[in-house]
Amino acid sequence: MRVLLLVCKKVGEDKKVTIRNAKPEVREVFEMTGFTEMLPIEKAFRKLSVEGCEVIGHGSNGIVYRIDPDTIIKVYKNKDSLPDIKRETDLAHKALIMGIPTAIPYDVVKVGDTFGSVFELLNATSFSKILNAVPSRMDECLTMYVDLLKKIHATHIKPGDMPDMKAVSSKWILFLKDYLEPSKYEKLVRLMDTIPSKDTMIHGDYHTKNVMLQNGEVLLIDMDTLAMGHPVFEIASMYLAFVGFGEMDHSRVTEFMGLPFDLAEEFFNKGMALYLGTDDKKKIQNVIDKGRIIGYVKIIRRTIRRIGLDNAEGKKMVDFFTGELYSLLDKTDTLNF
Repeated sequence: MRVLLLVCKKVGEDKKVTIRNAKPEVREVFEMTGFTEMLPIEKAFRKLSVEGCEVIGHGSNGIVYRIDPDTIIKVYKNKDSLPDIKRETDLAHKALIMGIPTAIPYDVVKVGDTFGSVFELLNATSFSKILNAVPSRMDECLTMYVDLLKKIHATHIKPGDMPDMKAVSSKWILFLKDYLEPSKYEKLVRLMDTIPSKDTMIHGDYHTKNVMLQNGEVLLIDMDTLAMGHPVFEIASMYLAFVGFGEMDHSRVTEFMGLPFDLAEEFFNKGMALYLGTDDKKKIQNVIDKGRIIGYVKIIRRTIRRIGLDNAEGKKMVDFFTGELYSLLDKTDTLNF
């Protein structure tokens, strides 16, 4: 350590000394002695392979694998994902402190040329896996699923602690300005402007692959989409996961959710009735349609960015979802409920 101090002094303030690939026990000594306050010390990441591991979840930022009965790992798609991992860990800690049952990552590892977060999930099974194996447990799963959703939406966030979904969704709409008819675009902007700003926590990717049952208790994973805002934004993401992504091809929902399309759609519709506390199909559909508008904005933008309009498949998808969006805009005056 004295040698390191001498090196730092010798190179001067204009140059930076960095310690790389420090083993955990070495970095711990640096932390205890205060060296981490004086110079960057990058730890060495242990290497893990996910080859042959069960895939238990897909997200926009990564894929979740089970690497043994007690452990899962979220492998990020972005090679420079360390800031994303820190952000998700911080969000998960905030949610846990606020009483939301979630798995907290305890290690960061190297997986190929990217990184992964490691979680302990002893005896945890996703609701998708439970429903696929035993469809008769739907009512049981629905009750736990909706109870947790209500708990999330009853949690209030301090401004700045989590992203504002209204601001995020407004950017999605702005992206589509040159792709939509001017009158439809202007109505979208007006509808977004009139959504009340709320400090409500929303998960942002709430579906049966991200809700786990662990020893009889519900646990939420994949916290990188945590945000605050009106529940209509949650309804939008739920609709896409259970139904929307499979409207043109039902197999896409099956592939993504691990459930037959009909079962996924049934779970979503029954969940909405339980969440809203009504059996009135007209009222339920009215709320779903509000979420569909935001959901279609998201999927149109995503398709343009990922596939493009020069691709026949991309153009077909954009035309289909744009038609659905226009139909809803013609009969919708507010996205509030």
